[in-house]
Amino acid sequence: MTKAATPASLGFRMPAEWEPHEATWVGWPHNPSDWPGKFSVIPWVYGEIVRKIAAGETVRILVDSAARAERARRLLSRAGADVSRVGFFRVPTDRGWTRDFGPVFVRRDAPKPAVAVVGFRFNAWARYPDWRRDAQVNVRAARALGVRRFPVAAGGREVVLEGGAIDVNGRGTLITTEECLLDQRTQVRNPGMSRKQAEAIFRDVLGAGNVIWLGRGIAGDDTHGHVDDVCRFTGPRTVVLCRETDPRDENYGALEENRERLEGARLPDGSRVEVVPLPMPEPLRFEGVRLPASYANFYVCNAAVLVPTFNDPNDRVALGILSELFRDRPVVGIHSVDLAWGFGTLHCLTQQQPAVEQQGGEGIPAPVQ
Repeated sequence: MTKAATPASLGFRMPAEWEPHEATWVGWPHNPSDWPGKFSVIPWVYGEIVRKIAAGETVRILVDSAARAERARRLLSRAGADVSRVGFFRVPTDRGWTRDFGPVFVRRDAPKPAVAVVGFRFNAWARYPDWRRDAQVNVRAARALGVRRFPVAAGGREVVLEGGAIDVNGRGTLITTEECLLDQRTQVRNPGMSRKQAEAIFRDVLGAGNVIWLGRGIAGDDTHGHVDDVCRFTGPRTVVLCRETDPRDENYGALEENRERLEGARLPDGSRVEVVPLPMPEPLRFEGVRLPASYANFYVCNAAVLVPTFNDPNDRVALGILSELFRDRPVVGIHSVDLAWGFGTLHCLTQQQPAVEQQGGEGIPAPVQ
């Protein structure tokens, strides 16, 4: 990609999640190995998620067959979702974590409003063998919408990046972790990629030239450090940061280090980031395995902020904190104990498509087959 052809040079940027959406993309659950022993309840959790999202925007659901689409439609209808705002795209997937393999969108506001897809590569977090279908989703979504897709490469190789590895404020600042993107020993996405190279990609592809690097993610996270379980923007100058108060907990040290890093972080104008502590639930385990339970894995849609809850006393505290920060839409808890057995919750399952005044893509307007 030449400098002149980068999304940022053409006026594109990745909007903040709270900016208006045209749609939310979701991959309908179909792989029992994602939630072994609990899969039967998972579609009903999705039904509640879709019901809340569809109250304010279109929901675009990835399915592998017309028969699965029909079963999903019946379930959604029974769950009370507005199925008139649900569209099905016949795109086979390996798993259901749409945040990480789904289309990452950028938007241009002027001179001609448009939305486009940035084509990061997906390789199942450099951990699992099932990813080849997921890796085609952003290509097929861009084609289905008829919007431009920008391939992302560096050093002659496609750049690997999952949506859950980053969070943006829509005004030039991005948060991520060194554990996920810079570690060259464990779950290596981009061998040899330096901090400087990663920052150049964020600047040129997402319009986020100011990067705040945290250290590590939370215990139980099989992605090796996704930031969407740790720290999230709630406004242009404000983040929530998970904080563990028990020094004996394995998350304590990493989260305290992240807090210290944020104390020194700056926005492009030189001002400090306002940091609001977000509690952690008590450690959540199933079959002896610690799960990545975190209130930071919330999803901001047009009609609500959906927050994972865990049958924990801190559920109420987290909902209260986020309600004070998101005053323009209701903050709603979604029971996520069963979802967490898949090592992800609400943000991991969703990917937002920003709204524009008109579609301005240059892709091929063809339906997904």
